[in-house]
Amino acid sequence: MEEKRFDRNSIIGFVLIFVILIFIMYQNQPDPKVVAADKAKKELVTKEAKAKELEAKTIATATVAVATTGDSIQLAQLQKNLGNFAYSATLPSAKDGLTVIENEVVKLTISNKGGFIVEAVLKKFEKFKKGSGELVELIKNNNAHLNVHLLTSDNRTLNSKDLFFEPTLQKVGADQVLSMKLKAGANEFLEYKYILKPNEYMVDFDIRSQGLNKVLNTSKPLDLEWDLKAYRNEKSIAYENRYNEIYFEHKDGKIDYAGLGQSEEENLEKPTFIAFKQHFFSSILLSKTPLESAKVTSVNLVQDDKIDTIYTKQYKANIPLAFTSGELDHKMSWYFGPTDYATLKHYDKNLEKIISLGWGVFGWINKFIFIPLFGFLSDYISYGIAIIVFTILIKIAMSPITFKSFLSQAKMKVLRPEIAELGDKFKKDPMKKQQETMKLYNKAGVNPMAGCIPALIQLPFMYASFQFFPSAFELRQKSFLWADDLSSFDEVIKLPFHIPMYGSHISLFPILAAIAIFFYMKMTSGDQQMAAPQQEGMPDMAKMMKIMIYVSPLMMLIFFNSYGAGLSLYNFISNLITIGIMIVIKRYFIDSDKIHSQIQENKLKEPKKQGKFQKKLQEVMEQAEAQKALDKKKK
Repeated sequence: MEEKRFDRNSIIGFVLIFVILIFIMYQNQPDPKVVAADKAKKELVTKEAKAKELEAKTIATATVAVATTGDSIQLAQLQKNLGNFAYSATLPSAKDGLTVIENEVVKLTISNKGGFIVEAVLKKFEKFKKGSGELVELIKNNNAHLNVHLLTSDNRTLNSKDLFFEPTLQKVGADQVLSMKLKAGANEFLEYKYILKPNEYMVDFDIRSQGLNKVLNTSKPLDLEWDLKAYRNEKSIAYENRYNEIYFEHKDGKIDYAGLGQSEEENLEKPTFIAFKQHFFSSILLSKTPLESAKVTSVNLVQDDKIDTIYTKQYKANIPLAFTSGELDHKMSWYFGPTDYATLKHYDKNLEKIISLGWGVFGWINKFIFIPLFGFLSDYISYGIAIIVFTILIKIAMSPITFKSFLSQAKMKVLRPEIAELGDKFKKDPMKKQQETMKLYNKAGVNPMAGCIPALIQLPFMYASFQFFPSAFELRQKSFLWADDLSSFDEVIKLPFHIPMYGSHISLFPILAAIAIFFYMKMTSGDQQMAAPQQEGMPDMAKMMKIMIYVSPLMMLIFFNSYGAGLSLYNFISNLITIGIMIVIKRYFIDSDKIHSQIQENKLKEPKKQGKFQKKLQEVMEQAEAQKALDKKKK
């Protein structure tokens, strides 16, 4: 009995899919070679931070003593350490006071000490899972700091985060306006102004100085330092951390990111925003006019996801603040909110580009097809059903391409006996065999690439789905069937042990997707055959594909186990629909006898004009044949 084999074009398609799958899964893996260096660097940073913290505590203690008791000795010490800014220690605000501004979606708490935000709570989102009762807190417990290095005219270097600001809160219409002033005199101060509007995640933030042109050294810019230790907010810290990174806009609107290594550093030119992006939430600093420069650093804090379970990344940005006529005056904004495409796009500041949708054609597919279509569907039906309907519509739209692929395979199958005859006839002359095979294709009106091209066209849609579903904020904490969160894995069994690469749980949707792709490949392997017999010196593709029948489902089972359930659901439904379309096409649209008759008729007609590729290939083969004959004659 003749051994059944895969069509060569299907083999190419499957191999490409397999390679892309491996690429997608591993592109964000950390480089183990830099872990030791990063650890040493973090230990040094921690040591320096402790020394600075001790100095700050000494100043703070003296400040409180002066503010509460008027201790003249402590005041003299502060004047020695702080110069003109010792004035701030004589004010009633020189204590650990807090001021809260909030609207319907966000609550911000600003401290007198340092004048920066010490708590940022998102009031409509919960941590980890729906019903946990814990709101998402982007800032809390000193995980973030904002500091201006103040270089004074008498050669002191002070940190604004260690000094006390005077708060003034007022309402201007529906807006809340909070002024925080670090004073060096009655009318000499550094001011942070926060303006929070109703129902907005965006907070206007101005930094300006008044009367400090003689207090500060204005010959060079002051350094603004913003750092944030990102809290874990999702069920899987490893999966969440895969999408945590620093994004920024600089160089005339160019959007870029600081990489995904253990420790990454970038120098920016003319930045307009810097985003400390987390998987589904972001803290972003924007400037209304481009800043001169900045340096950003990202350090991975998750070395072992079974031990490192609180923080994901340590972010840091250093931004020089230039003086204008001896004073600071910078119009900026903060964004504390969801990393949601629609929400970010609403602000019309290119913020939605921090969401990774893929480059080139992959990004276009997501931006112009996937996002609008899925957004429309999810407005009317539940998210799980929306994924199913979304998948059905995409597969139906691609069905003409699928049909052409199967039709090409059927034609190649009909031609196989004749190609086998050519193989036997020109067994000792491979070049002649290739030439005659091309002539046969041309006479029969069959394009050997016709089955491969449709498969290649579908690949961008597959890759786009790998970018779309992990970035779809709408799926966060949305349940479907047994999955309580479509943006995270759908655990059905918790394992008492950890399996390398697989995890410590069993997800069901990846199992269903693996089963579906197994049966699809099994059905295909039973129907498709190689277009030509195995050539000498070439790998046995049929054997390779038999291995792929088992390897591909296994790879899907392993890697998708920790991926979001939405992506696994999409792949499961996609494979089911592909099987259904394949059955319908082969049963009702593909008639081998009819195709055979059509091919025989085509042979009797004038051969079709060769395309450029075929013509060039024919010329190359003829030249090679002529060279071979010449070499033989010389011998």
